Amino acid sequence: MAQMMRSTKPSNGLLATDGKPHPLQNGLLAVSGILAAVAAATAAFPDLHFLTAWTGLFGVLTAGYGQFISETTRERFGLVLALGASAIGLYFGMANGGLFGIFNGFVGG
Repeated sequence: MAQMMRSTKPSNGLLATDGKPHPLQNGLLAVSGILAAVAAATAAFPDLHFLTAWTGLFGVLTAGYGQFISETTRERFGLVLALGASAIGLYFGMANGGLFGIFNGFVGG
């Protein structure tokens, strides 16, 4: 009955299910989440296409790299959510004017 005495809860945080710390992966997850939140929040405003497109692009790149080096399923789950929200922001930003504002955009232009 020795297995009954082991703790099933990870001791190194919510995302480290293997019992090891992953500071780089958790940092990329946090940065990707912040970029995704900004990109998704500003996607509703066509005049903010510059901010939306760039934060969406950096969010997609950051979450993609984080997905490449992630080690646990919990990290990957958060990174996939951040990747999707960043991509939506990027698409709306591109549709409303793009990264450089050269085009008037496809929506409402």
